[in-house]
Amino acid sequence: MKAPTIAELSESQRQDAHKKYQLIEPYLNGSTKLNDLAKNKNIPLRTLNFWLKKYRQEGLHGLARKSRQDKGNTRKCDQNLREVIEGLYFKNPTMSSKNIYIMLEKYCSKNNSKLPSYRTLCRIIDNIPDDIALLNAKGSKIYKQAYDLLHRWSATYPNELWQADHVLIDIEIETRKGILQRPWLTVIMDDFSRGVCGYELSLLSPSSQKTALCLRHAIWRKQDQQWQIFGIPDNLYTDHGSDFTSHHIEQVCIDLKIQLTFSTVGCPRGRGKIERFFRTLNQKLVSSHEMLSTGKLTLEKLNVIIYEFILDYNQQIHSETGYSPIARWQNNGFIPRVADSLDMLDLLLFTEVKPRKVQRDGIKFEGLRYINIALAEYIGESVMIRYNPSDITAIRIYYKDKFLCQAICNDLATEQVSLKDIQKARNTRRNELKKTIKNRKSLVDAVIEASSQKQIEAIPSKDLSGNLSSPPKKIKVYKNE
Repeated sequence: MKAPTIAELSESQRQDAHKKYQLIEPYLNGSTKLNDLAKNKNIPLRTLNFWLKKYRQEGLHGLARKSRQDKGNTRKCDQNLREVIEGLYFKNPTMSSKNIYIMLEKYCSKNNSKLPSYRTLCRIIDNIPDDIALLNAKGSKIYKQAYDLLHRWSATYPNELWQADHVLIDIEIETRKGILQRPWLTVIMDDFSRGVCGYELSLLSPSSQKTALCLRHAIWRKQDQQWQIFGIPDNLYTDHGSDFTSHHIEQVCIDLKIQLTFSTVGCPRGRGKIERFFRTLNQKLVSSHEMLSTGKLTLEKLNVIIYEFILDYNQQIHSETGYSPIARWQNNGFIPRVADSLDMLDLLLFTEVKPRKVQRDGIKFEGLRYINIALAEYIGESVMIRYNPSDITAIRIYYKDKFLCQAICNDLATEQVSLKDIQKARNTRRNELKKTIKNRKSLVDAVIEASSQKQIEAIPSKDLSGNLSSPPKKIKVYKNE
């Protein structure tokens, strides 16, 4: 049998045992007799002998005051009646103790049981454990948040686990239409280093397309040497949103040999690290940046601000790891698993796919013309194009599922233009033309109406029978009359 230790004692029990030891210590050291000790300390000799016996048998643990095993339970109420009281409370958690006592009186009278005191009932209710009381009153969802056991798994090397999530930024930006709107930010974070691997900022709601673009940004090597966190992760942990559970994202992860893991439906847990990053972003960036107070922040300006914030975040010492994310990710010369080429990533991640036929003047898409000299040998052939909806200055062309070339729209080559910009410009022009046509038609209608009115006035009127009316004939008068 394992000997008891003071580690099993509470702080108050250890203090009590230590005081008793200090009282018997002079006798143990041989500096005084037990009878003299009992007389000087006014402690019964029998008590001192008992303490000595327990100390020699169990050490300091033997001197501690033992807690009652039935502590918290009243001994004036049998187990059956205690369960009845708890059952009445569980059935009516909002009912007062007085009303529960009235119901208990009826139960005891009906079952010939001894009615406990009201004080005993209150003590039993007060001793009901908090966890079972919360489960009964608030249900499983609240109980899980408070008491369910969590497994906080941490990665042991870079790119072992990435976390992906979306957040609606706590600021409003001015759109091209002049209205204020809150943008969505998608972020992928490396669990081991706490470094941000990639992000995607947009006014569009979370979607598989946004997730794919963010994953592409995270996987491929960045041109900025200050942001060298990249590669293919072993695991990707996300929530159960439709953007993450889409078949396309699952297929991409299978092809890249990424183990895709979803949080339990209705229980979005395990993403505390990335959620802390979002809180840091809102607190340190959104609340303090001078441009945000002007109310004239655009999506492009916010994108620059967030990019600079992430660069700074990856260089700052993390409070939990003691290293900056970039230093921890690059520790021990880590070499990540990388994609074969950017073309392969585009084929996997760009979900916007359209069939087109190569014309003599290139490929037409959304009213624009895209050119590449490599298309000269494929005139008349059907190809597939893939593009980034956020930037359609160039499209990637595939022939029989193989990358052929990247075609550029010369009209847009000097700037980054999104599909939304093109559609807006097209709609604006169309509306202007419709307005012009409407004005012209209104003018013509007015002219026609005026002309018709003049013609009506010039036409002789008709009588009620529909015949043309003529001037009344003069009555003939004869001489003889």
